Amino acid sequence: MARISGVDIPKQKRGIIALTYIFGIGRSRAKTILEIAKVDENIKVSDWSDDETGRIREAVSSFKIEGELRSEVQLSIKRLMDIGCYRGIRHRVGLPLRGQRTKNNSRTRKGKRKTVANKKKATK
Repeated sequence: MARISGVDIPKQKRGIIALTYIFGIGRSRAKTILEIAKVDENIKVSDWSDDETGRIREAVSSFKIEGELRSEVQLSIKRLMDIGCYRGIRHRVGLPLRGQRTKNNSRTRKGKRKTVANKKKATK
C-alpha cells in the first residue's frame, strides 16, 4: 500500500481514483498531479515503481491538502461565526446554510428527531 502525505492509497485502484482518497484532491487535481509526475493515470497503484511514487509525492506536496487544508476550512468557518453573519449563525445553530428548506427535511444537519410531548389539558 503506497503512503502519500500520511494517507494510505489503495493499491488495487487506478492512480487517478486512488489519489482522490487524499483530502483536497479530486479527479481533476489527481489528473493534474499525474501529468506533472509523468505517470499514466490508468496504471494501478500496485504497478507504480518507487521512482513514480516519489515523483507523485513531490507533485502532491506542491498543493495545499490534508491537515493544512482542513485547518484552513475550520478557520474560515470560525471567522464566519465570529463576525455573526447569516452563514456563521447557521453553522453555530447546526442548520443548513445554503438555502435548503428545514420544515420537512435536513435531518443530516439537525440530527436525530427530538420529540416534543403535547401539553395535557387540565381537567375540572
